[in-house]
Amino acid sequence: MRRAFVILSFASFAASALFAFSAPADAQQGRVQAGVIECRGGPHVGLVVGSVNNLGCVFRANGRPDDLYVASVTKVGLDLGITDQTSLSWVVFAPTVQVGRGDLSGNYAGVDASAAVGVGLGANALVGGSANSYALQPLSVQGQTGLSVAAGVQSLELRPGR
Repeated sequence: MRRAFVILSFASFAASALFAFSAPADAQQGRVQAGVIECRGGPHVGLVVGSVNNLGCVFRANGRPDDLYVASVTKVGLDLGITDQTSLSWVVFAPTVQVGRGDLSGNYAGVDASAAVGVGLGANALVGGSANSYALQPLSVQGQTGLSVAAGVQSLELRPGR
């Protein structure tokens, strides 16, 4: 039980640090909040040095139709365990509030920290897309169910979905 508390405390600290340090940097770089992207995935097995997870995503912006994406998330670092499902949400910061269909496609990179014992949490902040002009900042803490712990570098490849 003590180990679970330590893992969840680490994930909470990492999530708080990501929230505190990443949002102000985007405001200074002239990016504006363009919408929200939400991703969901099924079962996932983490390996010692990394993993790959595929997710279905939808970008939502005021007054625009939903824009679907397929995501491939690669983690390098500590990633141990098995999860049943994962839900991630990010606020999308862009050079302009008008993001066209498929504009978020590209490669993103950042840091990740998460833990689950039954129900878990985590967070990650990513920068990338066309000319690294988009930033994905955690909207809410990542939700997952299973038994896992992960921390390290994460990359996200977004491609248009159907």
